[in-house]
Amino acid sequence: MATVTLKGNPFQTIGTLPSLNTKAPEFNLVGGNLADNTLASYKGKRVILNIFPSVDTPTCATSVRHFNQDASKLENTVVLCISRDLPFAQVRFCGAEGIANVEMLSDFRDGQFGKDYGVLFTDGPLKGLLSRSIVIIDEEGTVIYTEQVAETADEPNYEKAIAALK
Repeated sequence: MATVTLKGNPFQTIGTLPSLNTKAPEFNLVGGNLADNTLASYKGKRVILNIFPSVDTPTCATSVRHFNQDASKLENTVVLCISRDLPFAQVRFCGAEGIANVEMLSDFRDGQFGKDYGVLFTDGPLKGLLSRSIVIIDEEGTVIYTEQVAETADEPNYEKAIAALK
């Protein structure tokens, strides 16, 4: 388990982020068209997983906007923004914000992604949602960078994450 805070109050996740230099766990997440998306479908690309509780909160929305700007500048890289929001809410947000350079994916069906990546909150006010984290996977499917944001209300370190790709 990992301990993170929300406005200084501690709570737990179900596990820890995948270790560096290990194969990233496979996943099956739901896209805006309600189709399944797996890690295998991005084989040969670098993958940034921008994981967060809900796109309907200010910090989460900011992270999607930030990575949307960065994504257009990154070669052979896809940014996947992952939450437990329903795909309908994700599509609505992207349409309203003009977000077109990232893919929104949902872990709403069974929460297996949150369990496998160790980011599912097990207690506290966000129980059942995903902890704000970044995981970067190289073209071979190996984890090359991770960050679990210690204070959920804070943004991830975008610069450090992008630097891991250089």
